[in-house]
Amino acid sequence: MSQESMRTLCAIAFGAAVLAAVGGCASTPIPNEKIAVAQASLQRAEQNGAPEYAPVELATARDKLARAQAAAAHHDALPATQLAEQANVDAQLAEATAAEKQSAKAAAQFDASLQALRQSTLQNANPN
Repeated sequence: MSQESMRTLCAIAFGAAVLAAVGGCASTPIPNEKIAVAQASLQRAEQNGAPEYAPVELATARDKLARAQAAAAHHDALPATQLAEQANVDAQLAEATAAEKQSAKAAAQFDASLQALRQSTLQNANPN
């Protein structure tokens, strides 16, 4: 086989490999399931206090979910997948942050109630 024939064969093989790779990317399915999971996480965060206790994290999750939906509508599977996964994680962070802040608030209220009870008990024990 001549050197020219070898170059032509290599060029054809390379072109076929590039087309196969591009074709594989073009046929990547739109991540509807990942978007649905992110939506569910976002709803759970909204129902568990994130709007009040984690508004920044919740807004970030909403933004990424909207961007994932837009990418999916444009058939951009990779960015849609990545943004949906990030939105899911951000929604989970919002939910966890809200839960932590609610727990801290409840603990502070409990401590205040306990302190008030102690003071009341001391005042009743020493009626001057």
